[in-house]
Amino acid sequence: MRSRTFRLLEIHQRVDEALRRELRRRWPNHLRVTRLKKLKLRVKDRLHRLTPRLRTA
Repeated sequence: MRSRTFRLLEIHQRVDEALRRELRRRWPNHLRVTRLKKLKLRVKDRLHRLTPRLRTA
């Protein structure tokens, strides 16, 4: 696995963990939840762009 892909996977996991912690709080900060979700999606999009595409022929 390439180091960039590995680094993005680690970031994705950390953001996901932070998002889960925030949502478990009694009164989650909805602004923080929104920011974490957007960050998680950006990282996921980057990962998707880095993975090789399977071509159907």
